[in-house]
Amino acid sequence: MKTPYPLLWLLVFFAVFACSQAPEEGKDKAGPGDAAAQYLLGVKYSKGQDVKQDWSQARSWWEKAAAQGHIEAQFSLGVLYAKGEGVPQDFVQAKAWMEKAAAQGSPKAQYTLGYMYAEGQGGAKDFAMTRSWWEKAAAQGFVKAQYYLGRMYADGVGGTQDFAQAKSWFEKAAAQGDVKAQFDLGRLYATGDGVEPDLLQAKSWFEKAAAGGDAAAQYSLGVMYAEGIGVSKDPAQAKSWWEKAAANGSAEAKERLKE
Repeated sequence: MKTPYPLLWLLVFFAVFACSQAPEEGKDKAGPGDAAAQYLLGVKYSKGQDVKQDWSQARSWWEKAAAQGHIEAQFSLGVLYAKGEGVPQDFVQAKAWMEKAAAQGSPKAQYTLGYMYAEGQGGAKDFAMTRSWWEKAAAQGFVKAQYYLGRMYADGVGGTQDFAQAKSWFEKAAAQGDVKAQFDLGRLYATGDGVEPDLLQAKSWFEKAAAGGDAAAQYSLGVMYAEGIGVSKDPAQAKSWWEKAAANGSAEAKERLKE
C-alpha cells in the first residue's frame, strides 16, 4: 500500500524538524551547567554531528564542562591543543589539561602525559616523570602504558634497569594481546635477560606475536628455523616466516630472502 503524499511529506517534515532541534535541545541542557551535556555538545561540534563542525564551539563547551571537573572534557581539550584543532598548537596548554585529567585518574590522560614528558612537549624532557605517569596508567590496565613501562625497565630509562619488572609488565600487556610485549617476552627468554634462558618459551611468545602480524617476531622465527635454534633446521619454514616478515616491512627479512 502506497503512503499518501500528504502523510509522506508530514513524515519528512517531522524528521527534518527533529534533526534541526537536536543541537538546540543539547544547548538547553548544557546551558544550566550540566557538565555531561556540555561535554557531549562539544563532541557534536567536534565531529559535525547534527551541526556544522565548529572547533571553536567544541572548545567553548568543553571548557565549560572541564571547569566543572569533567575528566573527558579535560582530556579532549588536551588533545585539541596538542593537535592544534581549531586553535594554534599549544603543548603547554595541552599538558595543563592532561595534568588535570590525569590527576583525576584518567589512564589515557596519564599515558599521554607520560608521553609528553618523554618527548619534551610543553616542557623539558623528564623520563622519571614519564615512568611515574605510566606506572599509574599501567596499574589501571592501560595496555600501552604497560608495554612501554616494561621497555623503560628493560632499557633502564627513567630509573634503574630491572628485567624482573620489565618481564612483569610485558606479561601484563601480552595477556591483553599486545604483540610488541609478546615479542619482547620472547626476546627475554631467548637472551636470558632477567630470566633463565628458555628457547621453547621464546619460540612460543614469538609465535603469538607473529600470528598477530609482528614483523620482528616473524623474522626471529625465521632465524630460529634457519639456524636450528631451539628447533630442528627447516629452511622452508624459515623462508615462510621471512616472507611474512618482509611483507610487513622487515628490511632484515628482505635481505635474508636474497641469500
